[in-house]
Formats: sequence, structure tokens, C-alpha cells
Amino acid sequence: MEKFSSFRDPGTGIQPFLAPVPSQERDLFVTILTPIRAVVAVIRIAVIIVFISIHFFLVHVIGFICRPVPPLQDIISWLGTALLARLALYVIGFWSVPTELFVRKRGKIPENKWNPRAGDLIVSNWSSWIEVLWLAYKYNPLFVLPVANAPAAPSARDASSISYTPGRKTGTGSAAISSFNRVLSSPEVIRGFRQVSLLEIISSTGNTPSAPSSVPLRSLDDIRRSARSPVVVFPECTTSNGRGLLRFADVFNGASVPTKGYNIFLMCVRYDPPTPSQPSLSHSVPGATLNPLRHLLQICTSLFPQSISIRQLPLSESPSSQLFIVNEVVPEPRSDVLAEVCAVLIARMGKMKRVGFGWEDKYAFLDFYRGRR
Repeated sequence: MEKFSSFRDPGTGIQPFLAPVPSQERDLFVTILTPIRAVVAVIRIAVIIVFISIHFFLVHVIGFICRPVPPLQDIISWLGTALLARLALYVIGFWSVPTELFVRKRGKIPENKWNPRAGDLIVSNWSSWIEVLWLAYKYNPLFVLPVANAPAAPSARDASSISYTPGRKTGTGSAAISSFNRVLSSPEVIRGFRQVSLLEIISSTGNTPSAPSSVPLRSLDDIRRSARSPVVVFPECTTSNGRGLLRFADVFNGASVPTKGYNIFLMCVRYDPPTPSQPSLSHSVPGATLNPLRHLLQICTSLFPQSISIRQLPLSESPSSQLFIVNEVVPEPRSDVLAEVCAVLIARMGKMKRVGFGWEDKYAFLDFYRGRR
């Protein structure tokens, strides 16, 4: 869409924020099945609501009562989170979720040792709330969200102006697309993190980091040290539409590579492009109310099995391996070495292009998007 052309990455031409849409071709078969799809969606939503109620009762009521007995609380948490998350994925249409081990060096046999333990970090790109559900089912982890000040309007003093002209430089019609000037937002400092529940991180999908409040903030390392399960980190700090990898924020400041005392597990999530019969599974634009209910309703109208591609990096090749060499991945590391290493490896795993935009640009995009509606 031309009105959002200023949010197209100048280096790659990728628009990473707008939700992907299927082709405009009408599918007669899909149109005929519209009443059936609506009924199926309502039934699925009703079942999901029942699962949410059970999850809330088990984790937030029974789990709170069992706090004096941590082992019992962990069992209740697993029943109310991991088990129900898998059932929810099944109801939505994810009957099978295969994973693939990615090997950086050809000819090397991958080691299937993806077994995160308490205090380990799971680092992934972020495109939807669906991978959040999958992570909850697979590892029953602890989720965190970053906290940062709202980004200021970009200026010439704190950001570099980039001019980009898509298309050919000569010609008429589609070749003569007007150029635009876009000032990339400068990175904001991550003030800290807050631990959130499964329901809270799902409802936060698509949004940018919240501003500091009266709630005390904790460092990522502090949360990791006290965690009784793996900790999931999304360094992009918001969701993209999956077409490109957003700029990673400096969420690991002070962490050395290779890491010591804990393991880093890297994964990459990709979704297929939408079709007339299959809506987009990525969720880059959050809903105004009850997020992401509208997106869930769209997905539940599909009568076909859903698919997701998950690639994982073997622990022997992750930044926590003591044989890991930073210069082989990042010749000129920036201030947060671990964040840069993770970004490069995740982009390679998913065969994704990295874009210059970060969550600060997503903040500006959402402000513009909501103002235009």
C-alpha cells in the first residue's frame, strides 16, 4: 500500500509490519463454504474459551494455593499450560508441528540435544502468538517482556536519513514510483524486563514494549537466575509479518560469548504466505480490544490443517558452546555481542533478510496506522 511506503526497509525493499494478504483472486469453493467456515470458527472459539478458563483456574487459582509446595505448583502449571496449549493448537488446526535441526556446517551430523532446563534462554524471532502457544506446550517456559521509554520522533541528530527509490530509475508507469525519505528511529535503551503470564504475552502480541511503571523492573539475568524453567526472549521486542527479521534490541547487555553458567537455545519460526482459503498466521498488527481475538477468529475459519516451520540450532553450535567462535559469525560485533550473534544465526536458519527497522519503527508505524483508520 502506497500510504505505508515510508515503512518499507530501504536496504531490502521489505515491508515488515503490514499483515500479509492473499491474492485478490476469488475462490468459488471458499465462497460456497463460507457458512460452514463460520460455524466451525464459532465452535472452535467456544472450545478455546473453555481451555482459557481451565488454564486460568489451574495456573492462577490452584497454582497460587500450591505456592508453598513448589513441586506441586510446577505439576499444576504443566497441566494448565503445556497440556492445554497443545490441545488449543490442535483445535486451531495445528495437528502436527514438526521441527528441524539446522546445522551450520555441511557434513556435520546434528545432535538432537534441544532440552532447555531451568535458567536457560530460548531466543527466537517473533511473528505471532502461535509460536508462543507452541513454546508453552513444548517447554512450559517463563515469558518476559521488555520495558522501555516510548521512542521520540526521529531527528537528524539521532538517526541517519536514508533515501530509497524502489523500482527502476527510468521509465514511466510502475517504473516511475516516487521516492521517499525515511529516517530510521534510533535504538532505545531497554530499561528492564517484567515476567508475564502466558495469557498476558499472547494479548501483548503485536504491541511494542511498554513504558516504565510503578512495577519494579528486573534485569534479564536476574530473572534467569531465579527461574524454575527456561526463559523465552524475543529480542525483536515486537512482532513482524515474517517477511524479514527486525533489528534486535540490546537485551543481553553485559553477556559474554560463549555464555557461561547457562545455555542459549536458538530457533526460527516461519509461516506460509496466506491464500484465499488460508489466512495469514503472522500477527503484526494488534487488535484494539481483546487482542488477538480477531486474528484467532480468522484462523479458525480455515477448514484445512495449519502448518508452521520451526528450525532449531543444535546446542553444540549455539553461542553457549565453549567452542563457539564469534568472529566466524560476526566479524565486527557491536555493543551487545550476543544479540548480534543471535540475529545473524536466526536469519541464517530461517533464510530471512535482516531489515534496518526495529521496534521503535514499529511504534511509529502503529501510531500512523491507527491514525489513518
